[in-house]
Amino acid sequence: MLRVGELVRHALSSFLVRGEVQDQILQDITITVPEVRMSPDLKLASAYIMPLGGENAEAVVVALNRHAKFIRGRIAPDLALKYAPSVRFFVDDTFEEAERINNLLRSKEVSRDLN
Repeated sequence: MLRVGELVRHALSSFLVRGEVQDQILQDITITVPEVRMSPDLKLASAYIMPLGGENAEAVVVALNRHAKFIRGRIAPDLALKYAPSVRFFVDDTFEEAERINNLLRSKEVSRDLN
């Protein structure tokens, strides 16, 4: 699952760099794909994306999900799999979660307990 997830991630990244999706929201936006998680049967790919700068992330996800079938058809030849997985897009919130954990670790309560 990890290997196929990485294949899908690379295919999605190179597809998004080419800018083949004709959508007003996706024009002039650089999108990163930090992670793709595959279902156990490898037929569903959950792609976590983040626009550069984090602006309009929800709108970008909606636009990508609207064009998911087109994207699936474009990345399928790059994957060399028996079945092309369906792709669902989600906002990647790992940076926000890491910031929240850092703030918790730096809080007065935690430093008091460490001393």
